[in-house]
Amino acid sequence: MEKPMICLDANYLILGLAPDSQESRELINWTQSGETLVTPMPAWYEFLCGPVTPAQISTMRAFLTQTIPFDEPHAAAAARLFNAVGRKRSLRVDAMIAGTAIAAGASLATNNRKDFAVFVSQGLMLA
Repeated sequence: MEKPMICLDANYLILGLAPDSQESRELINWTQSGETLVTPMPAWYEFLCGPVTPAQISTMRAFLTQTIPFDEPHAAAAARLFNAVGRKRSLRVDAMIAGTAIAAGASLATNNRKDFAVFVSQGLMLA
């Protein structure tokens, strides 16, 4: 049976760079166990807003199998989520990240579980 993908939120990308952080340990463990790690383009955008160095970007790219483009199916999933949870402006980017994870069939690794919890009833799986 194929392992599901783990979709990384921006906070996992950022905190994964911190030595001895829970996130860096999880990234290493997931990689060693053969998990497929991906990130949605909106989360990658948040990560690149930094500040990050070229070396940090390269380090994080090494963990990722791919970045998932934000295209029409992901936009439709994000809009459905945004509307389903009450159209809160503060959740727009989170809906984009959650919608991408759902459309990819991936669970989402995030430290922002409180905000993303509203999307669980809509099909989001949290790692």
